[in-house]
Amino acid sequence: METRIPLKFGAEVLSSVTCARVKVSVVNKAGNQAVGWGETPLSVEWVWPSKRAYSVRHKTLIEFCKMIQTRWKNFSKFGHCIELGHDLIMKDLPHALHEFNLSKSFAAEPMPWLAALVCASAFDLAIHDAYGVVNHVPVYQAYGKEYLSTDLSIFLQPAKGSCVGFGSKYPSDFLNLKLPRKIAVWHLVGGLDPLDIEDLTGDEPEDDYPVHLREWINRDGLKCLKVKLRGNDSDWDYARLVKIGVLAQELGVKHLTTDFNCTVTDPSYVNEILDRLKREEKETFRRILYVEQPFPYDLEKNPIDVHSVAERKPLFMDESAHDWKHVQRGKELGWNGVALKTCKTQTGALLSLCWAKAHGMDLMVQDLTNPMLAQIPHVLLGAHAGTIMGVESNSMQFYPEASLREARIHPGVFRRKGGFLDLSTIRGNGFGYRLSEMK
Repeated sequence: METRIPLKFGAEVLSSVTCARVKVSVVNKAGNQAVGWGETPLSVEWVWPSKRAYSVRHKTLIEFCKMIQTRWKNFSKFGHCIELGHDLIMKDLPHALHEFNLSKSFAAEPMPWLAALVCASAFDLAIHDAYGVVNHVPVYQAYGKEYLSTDLSIFLQPAKGSCVGFGSKYPSDFLNLKLPRKIAVWHLVGGLDPLDIEDLTGDEPEDDYPVHLREWINRDGLKCLKVKLRGNDSDWDYARLVKIGVLAQELGVKHLTTDFNCTVTDPSYVNEILDRLKREEKETFRRILYVEQPFPYDLEKNPIDVHSVAERKPLFMDESAHDWKHVQRGKELGWNGVALKTCKTQTGALLSLCWAKAHGMDLMVQDLTNPMLAQIPHVLLGAHAGTIMGVESNSMQFYPEASLREARIHPGVFRRKGGFLDLSTIRGNGFGYRLSEMK
């Protein structure tokens, strides 16, 4: 899919994306058969930032999807979808990635773990969907002790010295099990996005969708804005926040978050911007609900002490939060929040959620510009997780036409109104896609 407008990720710009859609067939011990579906965008620039040619990375991700399709096709173990997902992702996927990188002679720059997780997520989502379908239950109602054969102590370990325990605890103990009708939604303000009419260059798309931020706020009734920053130009970042803050005050936007694109290496960079805002732009500072990961992906190579940032505003892991073990390492370094993503697998997101909540960390659910089927598990996670404020959803900004088929059944899931998404059409077993009704 080609994007309607470009989206900047770090040093790269996303202008198109390929989605991996997976169909999984399952059978339970009663002999009942069913299929499940999963989908994720293979967002090359986000999962594999590199100077290596985009075409090479794009092709590699597709090849890896095909490789694990063959590898997992005849997986025959019985179990709960979290148990199966844990076996495939935490136990087999590392071996699959290692073998794949060796076969491609990628010793100099192997395909990263985040890319492997994104490829695997479509398969894992399909398994969760199929589990709900074959057992005639919405899948979020199947994460309790009535369905799981073991508690969370099999999957998770508490932080050293904590009084947390996972014995007799199940994912359902950490979830909001009642699906709300509506959920607050965040809009992504890209670093290249025009903010108002005077920012237009004449190169904007000529269609029926908004072209600058003021139009988006007015059309969708937005109350939450995620602001993409550069992370290597403090004057630009500060000026961008000030300008968006003024617009937010004028149009009644209540919440902002800052996304420094993982390019910051010194906490003082973030601290100085926040402190200056607090002195000079108090209303903008007040509206900043949290700071999204400013620092590089790899926590082991970049073990930055971030307590000073977290003391100013809640600081949320995103790209670094590959699984609960990475979340644990992040907490040790001072992070006090976690941004979950279904594109890192449903199983991994649920386990990270449980670990984080048990240890007093706040949650958000962030987007990977999820279109089509990928949007539905994404917003369901946001609705059930108990986030600090709703869910990010921006596929309607970047490729709104891609989801027209799904939007006929779920109009409120693919169109933001009054600052919310309407989830009332999601119903039925599994993820409640209602695929049979889509022409």
